[in-house]
Amino acid sequence: MSINFCNYTSQYGFNDDFLRIYDFLKRINQENVTTPNFLWGRWEWMFSLPYLNKSFLDKIGIWKDDEKIVALATYETDLDEAYICVDKEYHYLKEDILMYVEHNFSAGHKVFIDDNDHAFQRIAKEHGYRPTQNKQCTAMIDINDGITYELPQGFSVVSLADRFDLLEYNKVLWRGFNHEGEPPKTEEQMFNRKYSLSGPHLKLEQNIAVVAPNGEFVSYCGMWYDSNTDYALVEPVATDPKYRKMGLGKAAVLEAVMRCGKHGAKRAYVGSSQQFYYNIGFYPVSTETFWTLK
Repeated sequence: MSINFCNYTSQYGFNDDFLRIYDFLKRINQENVTTPNFLWGRWEWMFSLPYLNKSFLDKIGIWKDDEKIVALATYETDLDEAYICVDKEYHYLKEDILMYVEHNFSAGHKVFIDDNDHAFQRIAKEHGYRPTQNKQCTAMIDINDGITYELPQGFSVVSLADRFDLLEYNKVLWRGFNHEGEPPKTEEQMFNRKYSLSGPHLKLEQNIAVVAPNGEFVSYCGMWYDSNTDYALVEPVATDPKYRKMGLGKAAVLEAVMRCGKHGAKRAYVGSSQQFYYNIGFYPVSTETFWTLK
């Protein structure tokens, strides 16, 4: 066993290093999902968005056993946060990884530690880290024949494979995340929206919009699923404020979940503790706490 370290490439995009981390995240969650808060879909979604600070990609740390990746220390948007994913057979690397983060990520950074990982919590405490009140929660839904939903008269569901409409996609996300006014339609904005759907493993037929009688997209659910796995990830979900409390978000999410189920998914995860998800069949399975240096 020969553990060696390297940094992620400074080059942005869906390149060879990106695909190696994708394979690593799939592998360590293949038999049992061990990092529900950071699945391969979150990795791909993060690279699909304009919010990722591309200046620090080479701060992402990778640990290998010979050529096999066994651990990862990454951020999602900026260096003030750290996500640590480790192959269960290499848990002893966590202290070294924490020290790498401390010396290479921003001062005042936070580290996400699973509330059930007591060994890692003790390591963090010994190095001066303390838990905060801030948490990230993950919920799960079992995919079975009991999943159902109803739509109000005149509304319908459509996949982005059936109707690839960037203007409507842009609008439902803009409004659904509570931005004021009309959504911008600049060349940069539309490029970013299109790029957010360009991940190499994203399948447009599993990304669902609810369409109002006037033809507008009024609710949307993005989905990340690889048929070589038995789980999916929900991200993002948005509903136009004018159309909330009508069961449209539920329809978008459950339709997307069921489509993944038809291709072999047995469960779907979402990084949220919102009551909305619990009301439609999800239940909490994991909680991570932000730890910071004292």
